[in-house]
Amino acid sequence: MIKNESMSRYGPLVGAIDEGTGSARFLVFAANTAEVLTYHQVSITQSCPKEGWVEQDPLEILRAVQECLDQTVTNLQQLTIDPSDIVAIGVTNQRETTIVWDSVTGEPLYNAIVWMDMRTTSIVDEILKKVRYQNKNYLKPLCGLPISPYFSALKLKWLLKNVPRVREAIKQKRCLFGTVDSWIIWNLTGGINGGVHSTDVTNASRTMLMNIETLKWDPVLLSFFDIPLDILPQIRSSSEIYGHIQEGLLRGVPISGCLGDQQSALVGQMCLQQGQAKSTYGTGCFLLYNTGSAIVDSSHGLLTTVAYQFGANAQPVYALEGSVAIAGAVIQWLKENLGILTDVNECESIVQQVYSDNRITFVPAFAGLYAPYWRKDARSVICGITEDTNSAHIIKAALQAVCFQTRDILEAMKKDTGLVLSKLLVDGGMTTNNLLMQMQADICGVPVVCQREICNIIYT
Repeated sequence: MIKNESMSRYGPLVGAIDEGTGSARFLVFAANTAEVLTYHQVSITQSCPKEGWVEQDPLEILRAVQECLDQTVTNLQQLTIDPSDIVAIGVTNQRETTIVWDSVTGEPLYNAIVWMDMRTTSIVDEILKKVRYQNKNYLKPLCGLPISPYFSALKLKWLLKNVPRVREAIKQKRCLFGTVDSWIIWNLTGGINGGVHSTDVTNASRTMLMNIETLKWDPVLLSFFDIPLDILPQIRSSSEIYGHIQEGLLRGVPISGCLGDQQSALVGQMCLQQGQAKSTYGTGCFLLYNTGSAIVDSSHGLLTTVAYQFGANAQPVYALEGSVAIAGAVIQWLKENLGILTDVNECESIVQQVYSDNRITFVPAFAGLYAPYWRKDARSVICGITEDTNSAHIIKAALQAVCFQTRDILEAMKKDTGLVLSKLLVDGGMTTNNLLMQMQADICGVPVVCQREICNIIYT
């Protein structure tokens, strides 16, 4: 084959679909150097029809992904780079967010129920009443997860119980369930015309329906939640060809990788050895600790999850995870709900005006508390307010809250593993805040390493 000019300039290219809680992106990398050549990003809206409910439109998610694909291809052409040099595309996505759709029409049967949604609290209460000692860890030996509104099985159970369209579609054998990765892959590989209904082990490990050891849908768990097997996607490894894109200029390009967003951050930070850890600061904050081939059953409130499986015949690698529901979301709340920030990027300069700590404590628990407490009944509180308190003190307390919750998780990991991290690798939108990162290093007593383009910034 005669290589064209762009192939000789950059070599083969790899695309990555990144569908998060707040936006979708499509990035194109030079495979040989990992250089990002171009990308496009589109915001995705959330709706809160009731207190504690968080939804998104699955069709908006799909349109955002498609726009990102199309615009990034246009960007490549403007850079005189041939889009046909893209040899593979991977998918990473917000986890636990639950979508059900009609396999015949391709239409969603309900809005996507987002991972932080709390509507299933009453269902959790009903389940726990039937469990001995109301033990929320009753299913952990099978799936590695506590019984919590966080996970997909509870959201799917709510849909089956409360949405007639879903029940009817199941009766007619035309209902499909998936996390966001499944929805994207099914649509891009053909949708109603032969779309591939699949997920990977990392996303499946967040549903409460996959056996953490066998990496298969578990009949005991399916029976426990009363969920039919035939609506579930096929579980695949994180690195194999799922199918090929069927439309547009990227038609024929294989989708050959899939990871839940936090696992993809672990891989992206090259935490491929047992004992390495990273923390991602996005809408929430998620700290993953690579435990290698060992399935570590946390006794201190952490989750056991699949970190990755690089190939259908490869051994899976596991991780302990600590999940903080509210991180960047609290800064967004200060901006949109309280109006004390005009832009999320200005919080650093505002907080630097606070020369002393007036002992304000802020616990942001809009969706309850996740690890290591798992208190679905928790609600947010701000205390220590005096007549001298101003908006800068509240903003500072919000940043400190993210750091203290991360420290709680690190301490739980130390208790579970007996190991102390020598450094904490970090990524995500909030890491551009130097003050926050320095706070994190000070509060945890661990060097925080943030990769910025061509160098690492170390906070000690």
